[in-house]
Amino acid sequence: MPSIKQARIAILATDGFEQSELEVPLKKLRDAGATVDVVSLEKGEIKGWDEKDWGNKVSVDKTLSEITPDQYDALVLPGGQINPDTLRAEKSAVDFIKSFYGTGKPLAAICHAPWLLIEAGLVKGKRATSYKSIKTDMINAGANWEDKMTVQDGNLITARKPDDLESFVSTIIEAVEGGVAQRSAAE
Repeated sequence: MPSIKQARIAILATDGFEQSELEVPLKKLRDAGATVDVVSLEKGEIKGWDEKDWGNKVSVDKTLSEITPDQYDALVLPGGQINPDTLRAEKSAVDFIKSFYGTGKPLAAICHAPWLLIEAGLVKGKRATSYKSIKTDMINAGANWEDKMTVQDGNLITARKPDDLESFVSTIIEAVEGGVAQRSAAE
């Protein structure tokens, strides 16, 4: 298992991502020593959503067409309403998420980003959480929904909202450093 200092992590997002749900993991994972790429559908910049209005722009490091799941040790999906709704309509994004999940490496989604997990068919029978407004979507897709800050089931990590970012990022780091294998063995 890689140390977080050797890890390479992708954050997949597009315009309308929840500002803190991209920026906090990006900063904390980089501060921990990971190489983190912001991945999107096109080159350039993507614009965040900050509570009630458009927020900051973030530079895109790689486009989805330039990467493969085997290049990364973890995949992070920030929420917001616009971002995951746009991405779940993009076959290439859904296929990438499904393929990444198949590697067994940590796949982390927060807030509304579990919509992408639903679209990829990954939540059925899994313990998971999400923003409260998509709880019914999660349950209808077969998830065992829990109202907890962060829920990990195998390599799938989910969190509810920006208030849960500390727990979310800590769980990602732990999973990258071997927590997925340890927790799966213990379950």
